[in-house]
Amino acid sequence: MAKKKPAAASVAVDSHKHVADRRPNIPTRETAAFSDDGVGRAVYERDRSLDPQLVWKGKDEQDARPLEVPAVPLHVQEKIHPQAIVEDLKRRAAAPRPAADVQLDLFADFNGLDDFAKKLEFYQHDQHWTNRLILGDSLLVMASLAEKERLRGQVQCIFFDPPYGIKFGSNWQVSTRKRDVKDAKAEDLTRQPEQIRAFRDTWQLGIHSYLTYMRDRLTAARSLLTDSGSIFVQIGDENVHLIRSLMDEIFGSENFCALITFKKTSSASSEILSGVSDYLLWYAKTHDQVKMRSLYALKNLSDSTDGSYDCIESPDAKSWRRMRSTEKSDVASIPPGWRVFMAGAITSSRPPGSFPVQYEGKTYVPSSGYWKTGEAGFKQLVNAKRLVNVNGNLRYRRYFNDFPVSPINNLWTDTTTGTYTEAKVYVVQTNTKVVERCILMTTDPGDLVIDPTCGSGTTAHVAEQWGRRWITIDTSRVALALARTRLMAARFPYYLLADSPEGRKKQAELTGAPSDPNGPALRRDIHKGFVYRTVPHVTLKSIANNPDIKEGMTREQIDQAIARHADTETLYDQPYEDKNVVRLTGPFTVESLSPHRSLPIAPADDEPAAPEPASAPVANPSFGQMILDNLSTAGVKGTDKAQRITLARLDPFPGEYIHAEGETDAGAAVRVCIGPEFGTLGDADIKKAALEAIKGSRCDLLLVCAFAFEASVHEQTAELTKEIKFGKLAILPVRMNPDLAMGDELLKKTGAGNLFTVFGEPDVKLTAADGKLTVEIRGVDVFDPGTGAVRTGDVDDIACWFLDTDYDGQSFFVRHAYFLYGGKDTKEGPYDKLKKALRAEIDEGEWSKLYSAVSQPFPVPTTGKIAVKVINHFGDEVLKVYTVPPAR
Repeated sequence: MAKKKPAAASVAVDSHKHVADRRPNIPTRETAAFSDDGVGRAVYERDRSLDPQLVWKGKDEQDARPLEVPAVPLHVQEKIHPQAIVEDLKRRAAAPRPAADVQLDLFADFNGLDDFAKKLEFYQHDQHWTNRLILGDSLLVMASLAEKERLRGQVQCIFFDPPYGIKFGSNWQVSTRKRDVKDAKAEDLTRQPEQIRAFRDTWQLGIHSYLTYMRDRLTAARSLLTDSGSIFVQIGDENVHLIRSLMDEIFGSENFCALITFKKTSSASSEILSGVSDYLLWYAKTHDQVKMRSLYALKNLSDSTDGSYDCIESPDAKSWRRMRSTEKSDVASIPPGWRVFMAGAITSSRPPGSFPVQYEGKTYVPSSGYWKTGEAGFKQLVNAKRLVNVNGNLRYRRYFNDFPVSPINNLWTDTTTGTYTEAKVYVVQTNTKVVERCILMTTDPGDLVIDPTCGSGTTAHVAEQWGRRWITIDTSRVALALARTRLMAARFPYYLLADSPEGRKKQAELTGAPSDPNGPALRRDIHKGFVYRTVPHVTLKSIANNPDIKEGMTREQIDQAIARHADTETLYDQPYEDKNVVRLTGPFTVESLSPHRSLPIAPADDEPAAPEPASAPVANPSFGQMILDNLSTAGVKGTDKAQRITLARLDPFPGEYIHAEGETDAGAAVRVCIGPEFGTLGDADIKKAALEAIKGSRCDLLLVCAFAFEASVHEQTAELTKEIKFGKLAILPVRMNPDLAMGDELLKKTGAGNLFTVFGEPDVKLTAADGKLTVEIRGVDVFDPGTGAVRTGDVDDIACWFLDTDYDGQSFFVRHAYFLYGGKDTKEGPYDKLKKALRAEIDEGEWSKLYSAVSQPFPVPTTGKIAVKVINHFGDEVLKVYTVPPAR
């Protein structure tokens, strides 16, 4: 009879909190109306004295003035605490108290600002640190962080994985479902609502635009670094020479640290010579102050490139010989008890002396230079049996195990990615080991790491694992959707904090010294690091100065004496782990340069009204003309490929709120209102544009184009359409692709593209029973710009959806999270690793409920409102607020 498998041990769930760190409070989407903090300017001076430097088209004109970047406010879109979601599952499985209670506990102190007035005094008060996932152009975001949030000189490490510039062709991912994309393939080009800016290199001026793009972002990145900080730029062989020259210009060649070559694949085809590596350019803010933590790899004699370990010594240390070739290739063939060593030099070019040394009846003097130690030190080396005569020369016996590891260098051959290494979810996903080494080499726990090109969130994932704070940025909704999911479902080892009872106990166990009960109070401050493994580092100096080695000692006694006084090296990549704790991602926020949801929220009666605009929506004439040029070429796209409004004519119009007039190919009269270059378009703007559109001439369709809309725009447009009696005016809010914010200098005119897109809203069914509510997602209602009809799609296109079951109108907290791809019957579910770790606490049935279009029942909210956010596999988001009778 087979033995019954023992039940899995119960484990706790926890996450790291950066209790000693703070961040300025910034507006949420809901409280943005209270912010009167406008757009500032981040100014970066040019330094043309740094010759030699690269020259490219347009650079001289750029150098004539400083780099000025708008410092646009950031707005919080979501507040996520993955531990709350998992604790909710645990409570449902055990059911000792209502599942909502634990979520209220975790979310209650998310910001650490109890005073409502302080919450609205943006940038004036500091709140709890939370990590950050930001949608927006990295240049604008870094300028905002520097100017508005005072992060200049606060960042310890930046990992920048920019577009490589490969052939300047399109290579970008359009969906969370499809990682493999083909250059210029139609199905990979058409998507909604925006194309991925970070990995599309089809810019108007080719390499010239690329270098401008890189210089601006590297300049902004440098200003964020602390004096001991580092930046790593991952780049391919196409442009590594150009980017190094560019970084010499920006950081100064004296701050170059290393060019690291790492292997990216096991094989690659080429007509000439296969390329299997990429490169890391490592620069310091200030070379003399750079923070450096040495990393080590375990030495392996068979794989060792150092052929100097070619001798073996008998167990009694009385004889030795050279290793045979078979022993070098097969370590197992070395006779038992024999020790491998190298006959190392014992002389140097510096004193202390050149005295004669007596050893085994012979006298030795240095053939050149000086002995590495003095006469007393030589006596200890003789007593320790560490000298050897090699062809009449005195040498030092350095055993292979004196230092069982070797420092890593600038050639990394163990970073190959492939089918059997790590799963990739993004087309240009960075190798985890590469990012890990960069962060571990140059930061300590609690330090801040920034990634201007988020991708699938590898840098954030690695930073979270190793206890670093992180901010990651991307222009792609697909990238952020993948990163958000990856972080929400991640499981990490729980490393012992040095500033914790468990860590102090482990330190005492390792050192043999009892812990001091009267020592400093323990606060679990992550800045004090983890409890790390160490390795002995036996050196000639430590043996020469060892007071415990005596003449006549046995080999075992000598080894023990050497071990007591040997130096040690810290293995920063090997902290001790508590396997009884499952660690999840700590609290983080999803943010944007402006509210970026596809569907605004209808405000409740107590929500603030939008401020009256001081001027017409568009203030920059060149920006307005660029928008009209692209709108005339691209038209307006619906959800499906076949849905598109094409324009037969579009001419500028000298109105205050109407900026163009024309007609569609179908003959409908069109007016166009263009929103602000930065920020949102509000109800008041749309109402004035609608009234202006119908004055004096026929207007069938008003296209209101903006990067973002205020909360009640959809409802406002519907009401305006009913109110206006002159003709059959339809008002259509149109989301503009953020690529348009880059301007014509960087945006290549590719003809028709998804630069202007319309969206719908979620089709939600709300059910009340037994004092609880259930939400069902039935699809997304989408507007067909060709027919003007609204149709309901199904759930197949939905990647995930979130619920705030107690929406307070101030912040969107992700209290429930459901994923509709991967599913419970596949191996692609994001919670697979957590499921295995928590199998004793949460059964399969509870996990399966996270892959559903129907929510778990939840109590009626005290606020009387819930919020539903739906994200499709293109990364597009729609959100809607529902009012329900409040709990009594």
